[in-house]
Amino acid sequence: MPDIRVVASGLQFPEGPVVEADGSILIVEIQRETVSRVRPDGTVEVVARLGGGPNGLAVGPDGALYVCNNGGFLFQTVAGYNRTRRGVHPHYTSGRIERLDPATGEVRTLYDRCGDHPLCGPNDIVFDRSGGFYFTDYGKHRERDRDHGGLYYALADGSRIVEVAHPMETPNGVGLSPDDATVYVSETETGRLWAFDLEAPGQPKRHPFPSPHGGRLVCGLPGYQRFDSMAVDAHGNICVATLITGCITVIAPDGTVLRQVALPDPIATNICFGGPDRRTAYITLSGTGQLVAMDWPEPGLPLAFSR
Repeated sequence: MPDIRVVASGLQFPEGPVVEADGSILIVEIQRETVSRVRPDGTVEVVARLGGGPNGLAVGPDGALYVCNNGGFLFQTVAGYNRTRRGVHPHYTSGRIERLDPATGEVRTLYDRCGDHPLCGPNDIVFDRSGGFYFTDYGKHRERDRDHGGLYYALADGSRIVEVAHPMETPNGVGLSPDDATVYVSETETGRLWAFDLEAPGQPKRHPFPSPHGGRLVCGLPGYQRFDSMAVDAHGNICVATLITGCITVIAPDGTVLRQVALPDPIATNICFGGPDRRTAYITLSGTGQLVAMDWPEPGLPLAFSR
């Protein structure tokens, strides 16, 4: 196992790490229902209490924070690890995309539906260079059934949202290739990584049958391995947090699994890059409530509006 440094502990199901210019890390704490900031000394402070289930986080072109709010999860402890469970949060109404002004604390809902269809459980988000963003909607798990998920594209001013791909099976992580020409989506329950080749922002080239939604299959893992969120490195490799195995799976654009980096938590949920030359990986270990850091052999891809 690589040398892993604990940055913060005692977090309540952390995800969505974003590196700030001063070295602080913004995260969401889904169970705590907050956006939080982890200072370089490990101190944790609440930036905003959003309610529901803040799940994914990104900096937009205006410097505001954009949050995927899944509407709320239920949690349980299994074999000593915190994890989500099936069922609907008592205050759940729908999922939503929220804009948080970090200077004033103002929060407003940009989207809670696409056309006539309510958002169920927005999960992860990434901005392209034109200022729009892709986000996944995981769907919603109830005790005996669940909603289909999908991939969406929207503008940061709240004026437009379009469906890129639907239905998908529990779409979770989302990331862009270095040239913004391909958007990647990882599915949790299938353990599959899909690519959507773009003709224009929000407009994919549709691949024919047997693709279930027009995407191109990049990779599927054997055995019971489940995908969570992701980051892309500067070489275009897709680094996917992998549940149950408890690792980061590094996948080349052609689908080759380059390596799996072991972690001390089977519920590793997200990764981002920061530090000098973006060679530090920050990873959320949600089962144990930790944010950890480790040296990474390749630099991470700069995000469109990173600070």
